[in-house]
Amino acid sequence: MTATEHETVFTYGAPALKYGTGASDEIGYDLTQYGVHRVLVVTDPQVAATGWPRRIADGIAGYGIETEIFDGVHVEPTDVSMQKAVDFARGTGPYDAFVAVGGGSAIDTAKAANLLTSNDGELMDYVNAPVGGGRAPDRPLKPLVAVPTTTGTGSESTTVCVLDVLSLRVKSGISHLRLRPTLAVVDPRLTVSQPAGVTAASGMDILCHAAESYTAKPYTDFERKRPEQRVPYCGSNPLADMFAEQSLRLLSWALPAAVRDGDDLKAREAMALAATFAGLGFGNAGVHIPHANAYPIAGQVRDFHPDGYPGDEPMVPHGMAVSLTAPAAFRFTFDAAPDRHLRVARLLAPDFEWPGDFADHLPAVLIDLMRQIGIPDGIGAVGYAESDVDSLVEGTLKQQRLLATAPREASEEDLSGILRESVSLW
Repeated sequence: MTATEHETVFTYGAPALKYGTGASDEIGYDLTQYGVHRVLVVTDPQVAATGWPRRIADGIAGYGIETEIFDGVHVEPTDVSMQKAVDFARGTGPYDAFVAVGGGSAIDTAKAANLLTSNDGELMDYVNAPVGGGRAPDRPLKPLVAVPTTTGTGSESTTVCVLDVLSLRVKSGISHLRLRPTLAVVDPRLTVSQPAGVTAASGMDILCHAAESYTAKPYTDFERKRPEQRVPYCGSNPLADMFAEQSLRLLSWALPAAVRDGDDLKAREAMALAATFAGLGFGNAGVHIPHANAYPIAGQVRDFHPDGYPGDEPMVPHGMAVSLTAPAAFRFTFDAAPDRHLRVARLLAPDFEWPGDFADHLPAVLIDLMRQIGIPDGIGAVGYAESDVDSLVEGTLKQQRLLATAPREASEEDLSGILRESVSLW
């Protein structure tokens, strides 16, 4: 490839951001700036039980804006659960704005409801190919205010909506610039009710967002695109790197502290900021192999029930699923960007007792942290065996949007090796 064929342009997009204690009390005022008159608040039953969605809805109503609450979001949403939200929004609408209060599940569900009440078609028309039709929205979406109550998913910053397609037993998503929330309102008070298990899993999601975006294939290594070909995930770049580094610095102390003591408001504030920084980074640079592996790990779950999550259905929480193959994945990608992998390790654990092999530095740091905060010992601890690897690889290979961002191309055999190495981590 000649120099003129390499990409020379990177893109950057982000929502407007309001961060800090008390920020969620101002959403009614914020919505008046968009000329909004009728709003749907989207949340899940567990978050609804904290009272925050009702408090936010009442605050919005205080500005003369009519509000309705949908509290039927499914944790780790599916095509079926998202369709219920879409049907509710269609049946009780029209709405001229959406407010999502919750974790990534609520924010992603609100994105789907917004998409399908603003555009024609059905959910699977827009799901990324090859799982769905990969259709792009023809019309702009309504304003979406994202109010995260978990520190991890970054969905308040991104253009992605993730879901399980139940009939195919695969996790996929919808990705388009128009899905990015209009405003992210990050109020650390809303995260204090997170159980320790949720804090640990979502915290590992933050960490992997930052580490994967920082080690992603550089934007200059891609073939040059025409303007209409540009996608949100453009590869590592100087702006995304800056956010990733600051996120990792905060996580180095705040993640174990927040898991250890959920009432530690200083740690909660740092986690909320780390999640925001990571989202502002990976929402543009992209993520790669750990996230690609996470989709089938979550989608093919049989009987694992994690601490801190609703116990009625088996699930592997997204952040947990991402973390389980991260040590092996980063060992595999090390040779493509040694300095960046070592930089991530040192930001996370500057005083660590380093193993002899440089390629083991980041995996060792991740495993030590995962043990500290109670993440399971590999994919074997959430119900998978070596006999499941072929099926998991098949699911990973469907995530070409993510694999394209890996700094080192991963073959079917390579992915199989990463997953086998991840059956047990310690």
